Amino acid sequence: MRKILVTSALPYANGPIHMGHLVEYIQTDIWVRFQKAVGNECLYFCADDTHGTPIMLRARKEGVSPEELIARAHPEHKASFDSFGIECDNFYTTHSDENAEFSTTIFNRLKEAGDIRTDEIEQAYCRRCGMFLPDRYIIGTCPKCKSADQYGDSCDSCAATYHATDLIDSRCATCGAKPATKKSVHYFFKLSNYADFLKKFIADGYTQKTIANKLDEWLVAGLKDRDISRDGPYFGFKIPGEDNKYFYVWLDAPIGYMASCKNYCDANGLDFDKVWGSEEYELYHFIGKDIVNFHALLWPAMLKGSGFRLPNKLFVHGFLTVNGVKMSKSKGTFIKADTYAKHLEPEYLRYYYASKLNSSVEDIDLNLADFEAKINSDLIGKLANLASRCVPMLVNKLESKLGCLDEQGAELIEKLAEAKEKIVADFEGLNFASAIRTIASLADEANRYVENNQPWATIKTDTEKTRATLTAALNAMRILTIYLKPVLPNFAAKVERILSIAPLSFADVGSVIENHKINEYVRLAERVDSKKVEAMLEESKNEQAAEGPVENAEPVAAEAGLDEPLTAECTIDDFVKVDLRVAQIASAAAVDGADKLLAIELDLGPVTKNVFAGIAKAYKPEELVGRKVICVANLKPRKMRFGVSEGMILAAGPGGSDIFILSPDDGAQPGQRVH
Repeated sequence: MRKILVTSALPYANGPIHMGHLVEYIQTDIWVRFQKAVGNECLYFCADDTHGTPIMLRARKEGVSPEELIARAHPEHKASFDSFGIECDNFYTTHSDENAEFSTTIFNRLKEAGDIRTDEIEQAYCRRCGMFLPDRYIIGTCPKCKSADQYGDSCDSCAATYHATDLIDSRCATCGAKPATKKSVHYFFKLSNYADFLKKFIADGYTQKTIANKLDEWLVAGLKDRDISRDGPYFGFKIPGEDNKYFYVWLDAPIGYMASCKNYCDANGLDFDKVWGSEEYELYHFIGKDIVNFHALLWPAMLKGSGFRLPNKLFVHGFLTVNGVKMSKSKGTFIKADTYAKHLEPEYLRYYYASKLNSSVEDIDLNLADFEAKINSDLIGKLANLASRCVPMLVNKLESKLGCLDEQGAELIEKLAEAKEKIVADFEGLNFASAIRTIASLADEANRYVENNQPWATIKTDTEKTRATLTAALNAMRILTIYLKPVLPNFAAKVERILSIAPLSFADVGSVIENHKINEYVRLAERVDSKKVEAMLEESKNEQAAEGPVENAEPVAAEAGLDEPLTAECTIDDFVKVDLRVAQIASAAAVDGADKLLAIELDLGPVTKNVFAGIAKAYKPEELVGRKVICVANLKPRKMRFGVSEGMILAAGPGGSDIFILSPDDGAQPGQRVH
C-alpha cells in the first residue's frame, strides 16, 4: 500500500468558486478517490488563500475587517466543494497559527543560510489611499497601442507587457488619484542560488515535459531574486523584526499546504514530521499553468533551502474555455459553481471534465451542446439505461433474485474485467479521457449483450435463461460502477444500494455476485434539459460577478495578422481534435482598413461566434447572409488588430477572387457536427 499526500492550488478568498476552478478540484478529487479505491492511503489537503492587497481592499470597500471577509468566504467555498463531491481530508485557511509558524521558520532558515537579502526599490504609491500600489491596482493608457484603462502590468487590447511606470496618465484603480513614486527597502529571496539544484530537480521528472521545457528556458535566461515582502497596510503575516513589512502572499500561500497537513495531523493524533517530512509518504501538487513559476521554481527552492522535504511531482493542467472562448460575464459563461449546481447535476460536470482531461497541459473546452449530448448518450443512454432495463424486470418478475452466470455471461464479465489494468493505468497517469472512452465502450458491450439475449422476450418462455441474462447484465453494471466510482461517487452509491452490496473498490472487479437478492430500482440519472442549460446561462448573465479579472482564463494571444506562414507540423492526433460544425451566417460586413477581410457572425445553434475571413475579394457581405457554411468550432480565439476571431470557415482556392466557401448538405442544421 502506498501512502500519498495530495494538494490542490488554494482558492482565493476574494470570490466564489467558478467553473474554471472546478477543473482542478475535480481532477484532483478523481485522482484521490481512485487512489483510495485501489487500496492506497491518500490524504488530500487544501485551504483558502486569504492574504494580499485584494482581500484588504475588498474588506475595506465592504466595511468589514479582512478576518470577517475570509471567515465568510470559507464556508461558501466548502459548500461549493461539497456540492461537487470534492472531499478534502482538511480544507483549512492560510490565515492560521500553523501557517504563521511555518512561514517564520522557513524565512529564518533561509536568512541564516544567506539566501535572503534586502534592497531599496522604487514603487508606485498612492498618497490618497496611503499605500503602495501593486501593478493590478494601477490603471492608465497602454504605452504600446494607446488603449485606455489598462492594468499596470499588461494590456488586454494588444497583450503587451510593461512596467507600471510606463503607463500613460496612470491613476490609482481604487481612488483615481495619480500615483507618486516612493522608495522602500524590500526583502528578496536569492532564487538564483538554486539554479543548479532546480535544473536537476526539473530534469529528473518533477513535472510534464512541456512544462519542463518552458522552465528550462527560464533557467537558461537566468533566475532573478524574488521580492518576498510588501509594505503596510497589507493583510498578511508580519516579517519577524519588522513593524510595517509583511510576507508577500506568494511566500505563505504554498506553505498553506504544510499548515493544512499540520492542522489535520494534530486533530487526528498523527505525527506531522512523519507524515509530511518522511519519504514514507509521496507528495503531489495539482495546479494550473498560470502559477507554474511559483510552484516549480520558488516553492521547491524555498523547501530545499529551509530543510523541508521536496514534492515528488507537480501535475499541471490547462485553462477552461466555455463554448470555445474565454469565460465571459456578458455571455453568461462566467458560471459560478453554485449557479451550475442550482440548475444541473454536479456529477454530470465531473463526468464531462473527466472525458476531456488527460496528462497534458492543454486547455479544455466546456462545449455546452456537447456536454448535453455526452451526458444524455453516455450516462443516460448507456449506463443508467442498462440498470433501468434489467433491475425492474428482475424485481417484478423474478423475485428480485440474481442467479448464476452462464457461459455467455461469464465471457462478458471476463471481457469487462480484463480492462481493469488499462483503466487503472489511465487513472494513475491522469489520462481520464482515455479511461472514460474505455468505460463507455464496455457499456456498449454490456448493452449489446442485453439486446442480443432479449430478456423481455425470454421472460415469457424461459425464466431461468432470463435470470442468467439479467445476472450477467447487473454484474457488468457492477464492474462499470467500480471503474466509474472515482468520477461518479453518488451514482456509484445508488448502484450499490440497488444491488444491496457493500461499497465497491477496484479489488472487487475479479469477483461476481450470484444467487443474491437485490433491492428495488431507483432512478440513477435524469436527461439534461437544454432549457436548464439556458436558464443557467441567463442567471449567470444577471448575477453580480465577483470583482476582479476572471481567474483560470488564459490571456488572449498577441496581435497577429492572417498571412503568417505555417511554422509547425500537425500530427494526426492534433488533426482529430478539429471540431467541424455547420453554421449559418447571421451577418457579414466589411472591415475598415482591411480590404481582404469580412467580419462574420456565425450562428451555430446554441452559440454564436465572430470570425474574420479573408474572402472579401470573392464575396460581397450581402451575398453571404443566411448561407450555411462549415466552420472549425473549437479553434482557439485569436486577438487581431480588428478584434477577436473565434473560429474559421472552410474555403478553398488559389486566393483573391478565386476562393470558394465549402457548403454542407441542404438539410444540415446549425450546430450539427460534420464528419
